[in-house]
Amino acid sequence: MANSTISSILERIEPQERLKQIINYSNLIQVDPHVQPMKYYRSGLEMFMTLFLEKIRKHPDFNTVPANMKSAIQAKLREVLPRAEKLKEKLMEMYQQDYDKYCAELLKMKNEQEKEKKKREDITKKDKKPKTPATDFLTANIPGSIDNVIYPDPNVPTPIPSAPDLPPSYESTEYNIPSMPSFDRSKKPSDHVIANQFDNASLRIVVIPSRVMSSFQNMAQSNTLNNVETCGILAGKLERNQLIITHMILPKQTGTPDSCTTKNEEEIFDYQDQHNLITIGWIHTHPTQTAFLSSVDLHTHCPYQLLMPEAIAIVCSPKYNETGFFILTPNHGLQFIANCRKSGFHPHPSEPPLFKNADHIKIENNATLEVLDLRK
Repeated sequence: MANSTISSILERIEPQERLKQIINYSNLIQVDPHVQPMKYYRSGLEMFMTLFLEKIRKHPDFNTVPANMKSAIQAKLREVLPRAEKLKEKLMEMYQQDYDKYCAELLKMKNEQEKEKKKREDITKKDKKPKTPATDFLTANIPGSIDNVIYPDPNVPTPIPSAPDLPPSYESTEYNIPSMPSFDRSKKPSDHVIANQFDNASLRIVVIPSRVMSSFQNMAQSNTLNNVETCGILAGKLERNQLIITHMILPKQTGTPDSCTTKNEEEIFDYQDQHNLITIGWIHTHPTQTAFLSSVDLHTHCPYQLLMPEAIAIVCSPKYNETGFFILTPNHGLQFIANCRKSGFHPHPSEPPLFKNADHIKIENNATLEVLDLRK
């Protein structure tokens, strides 16, 4: 009985709010400073992702965790996040069905009460309507009595009987019809709106030093001349609700004309931990092509944007003198790529667009930038 009541209450909550409550509940987990961080990492696969994305960094002994263990957890998170997004989508579908059912029942109840109310009003009107005495066509115009029956004189007005008093139940009973919740059907989440509900208005500004592009292309020049891609990590800090890129890190890597693979990622994590940096995006070159996101690029960027909705991908095209600042489209591309299980270069539908120009960025000419080249 209790479970049924709770379920009924939950069905009345709009799907987005219901999912938000679950996420808020999962965020209640705290890191105990008296428990060694190594124990958290050993139990990592059985704990919330939030612990490793946010909470564990606040542990006073966080720097004692080996870089290779941090790297392994990060790699596992990149595998788990797309699955979590798919689960989130299924939850939203289920919650939407519950909410639609609740709204339908509420509407049905309201319609039934309206019908009952109208029926009562019709009965009341009928009772108040004056009743004209029936007359036989033979005696309609003959006053007096026939067969000892007194018939009214048509020339004399017949008094109209007063309406009977309404029963107390009609006068005193009030019917409280619950009002329908505000529910805009056009805003019902579709299959491609679940993964990430951030629009441009809610994305924080990403501040990019102008030196990022020029410095990176200079450092990538030898690879570019050899028709080999180069990639780097963009890291920084959150300040006054803006994400500011302060560091560019070039990890050890191998490249081809159309791909780039990082190595020894634990060195990146270790450096970021030491300098308290957050990952804001990545940058890479297209030595012979224009600036766009290939199918491999889309899959590379997806985990960045799942971890941080504002994460950007910068593509430099020296040959065509182009620079692109891209994100996966929040209302379609992010979920589509998260659910795509193909690897390597493979075709994707072009409509609706899977990526777009990032318009939440700001280029700062005087912003400082530190560069770390781990390839050396």
